[in-house]
Amino acid sequence: MNGIIPLYKERGMTSHDCVSQLRKILHQKKVGHSGTLDPSVDGVLPVCVGSATKVVDYLLNHRKVYRGSVTLGFSTETEDLDGDEVDRQPLSAPFTDEAIDTVLQTLTGDLQQTPPMYSAVKVNGRKLYEYARKHETVERPVRTIHVARFDRTAPSTFDETTGTQTFTFEVECSKGTYVRTLAVQAGEALGVPSVMASLTRVESGGFTLQETISLAQVKAAVEDDDLSFLRPLDRALDNYPEIELTTALWRGVQNGVWLLQREVNSDAPIVALRYDNEIKALYKLVDDKYKPLKMFSTK
Repeated sequence: MNGIIPLYKERGMTSHDCVSQLRKILHQKKVGHSGTLDPSVDGVLPVCVGSATKVVDYLLNHRKVYRGSVTLGFSTETEDLDGDEVDRQPLSAPFTDEAIDTVLQTLTGDLQQTPPMYSAVKVNGRKLYEYARKHETVERPVRTIHVARFDRTAPSTFDETTGTQTFTFEVECSKGTYVRTLAVQAGEALGVPSVMASLTRVESGGFTLQETISLAQVKAAVEDDDLSFLRPLDRALDNYPEIELTTALWRGVQNGVWLLQREVNSDAPIVALRYDNEIKALYKLVDDKYKPLKMFSTK
C-alpha cells in the first residue's frame, strides 16, 4: 500500500494521533505526515504511506494556506486560546479595518520569526514546549520565513463588553511559519496584546481542503477494500518539469547513470523522470549533465 492521503485533521487531535490511527487502520507501519498541525488547528494534513514517505520533504516545500481569526485585547502564553492568559488591555475603541490592513501588509515578504515557546522546535535535543512546561527559558533560533499574502477577509467585529476586537484572515506562507506568532506580531504592531482565536489549514502539499478525507472515511473505505483515497506520490512533485524516458534511458536510470543534458532536452535545475506512467526519480542539472537527486523506484 503506497500513496498520499490528503487527510482532514480534526481539532483536538495531534498530528501524531492521526498517524498512529492510520497505522492501525491500514495495518501499515510506514506512515508519516508532512507538517505538524497543533491540536487546536484543523484542516489539511497530507500523510504519506509506504514508498510515498520518500516524498515527505517535497510536500513540505509546497505553499501553505490558512484561514483563521485574530482577537485583539488580550494574549496567552501559547499565543492561541489553549494557553493561560498573560496580558489583557481592553480596547476603548476599535481599530479601523484600514489600520488592520496596513499592519497585515507589513507582515508580508521575507520576515524574521522566533518560534513560540509552546512549539515542537528542538533546542539542545529538547522540544521548546518541554522547557515551557517546566517554566525554563532557552535561547530560541530565529528563522527566516516568507509570507506571500496576509489578508483580512471580512469586516472586523468589536465587543464593547470585553473590549476586544476580532478579524478574520487568510494567509499564504512558507514552511516553518507559525501563524499564531503572526497573530501576536499583528497585535504588537497595533500596540495591543493579541491572540490567534481560530485556525484552519486549507491548503498544504498541493492538496486543498475540498480534497481531504477524514479518519472515519478512511476506515470505512478500507473495510470496503476501496483504496481510491490514496493519491500517487507524483502529486508531491508537480512543481518539477516532467521528462518522459525512453526504454533505453530508463535502463540507465535504473542503474543510477548520469544523463546528458541533450538526452533530457531540458535546462531546468531539477526534472522529474517518468516511465511507465510513474515518476521514477528526480535528477539535478550539474554543468551539462543530469545526476540522480532522489530515486523513488527502480522497478
